[in-house]
Amino acid sequence: MNVFCKTLLASALASATLASAHAAEPLTVYGKLNVTAQSNDVDDDATTTIQSNSSRFGAKGGFELSSSLEAFYTIEYEVDTGDDVKENFKARNQFVGLKGNFGAFSVGRNDTMLKVSQGKVDQFNDLSGDLKTLFKGENRLEQTATYITPSLGDFKVGVTYGAEGSSSQYGQDGFSVAAMYGDAKLKKTPVYASVAYDSDVKGYEVVRATVQGKIAGLVLGGMYQQQEETYDKNGDPVSGDSQSGYLFSAAYTIDAIVLKAQYQDMEDKGDMWSVGGDYKLGKPTKLFAFYTNSSMEGDDIDDKFFGVGLEHKF
Repeated sequence: MNVFCKTLLASALASATLASAHAAEPLTVYGKLNVTAQSNDVDDDATTTIQSNSSRFGAKGGFELSSSLEAFYTIEYEVDTGDDVKENFKARNQFVGLKGNFGAFSVGRNDTMLKVSQGKVDQFNDLSGDLKTLFKGENRLEQTATYITPSLGDFKVGVTYGAEGSSSQYGQDGFSVAAMYGDAKLKKTPVYASVAYDSDVKGYEVVRATVQGKIAGLVLGGMYQQQEETYDKNGDPVSGDSQSGYLFSAAYTIDAIVLKAQYQDMEDKGDMWSVGGDYKLGKPTKLFAFYTNSSMEGDDIDDKFFGVGLEHKF
């Protein structure tokens, strides 16, 4: 894997240097390193770690096939700096597609539309307080086909098909659909909202509604979700109880500092709250710290996570 990824890096850098004049979006090598020094107190047993939080490396770009048709692609890997194995690359989104006036269609390994629909509401994404701890639906499937409509004003719809041949699908076809309004980064619109539905995706049926808004330096967000298991890992039908949960998040910017807080609860599973802050050293680099408290159903002792970290994007 190391040899392959080194070859990928060399090829990407060479291609970026010799990018064709026909490229609609020149090949871009990108990534980020996010590493924390953490104290993880789980089951009343505290451990100190220096851990990577979804650090990644990738290449993406596009090529103009005609005046109305463009090919695009992404190849991305997670890099785990804390893994004791040198071959520490793990597959993330890897797909190829076509886009034009009809919208965009892609095939390969990709995030489902329900996962995409969350936008930026999770203020502790990729950290110990990530919403996926309690909420199902944060899926990246290895055999997908995704279609996203053109934007109609600030509104668009997307659908992901998960093939039954995918091991993640336990021998079942699955669909993930989302309708989204606004800009998830809250730069073009002051409000972002979405509704999404998973049908038999990785053995679950999920309904999710998300909203986030910005007023001056304050960003407020919320999510409501219902989830129910439909198939087990053997592909056998499961008649499970539906669970419902919610999430509230907030972030407030003061110059180079962003203060953040989040609370999440899922029926019959538990609740979790996090507080933290980021300090921007520059556009690509930040220092940050966080504290997460997790109270799981049936556990007598809460799990606690405290971390201080550094992130740099390139």
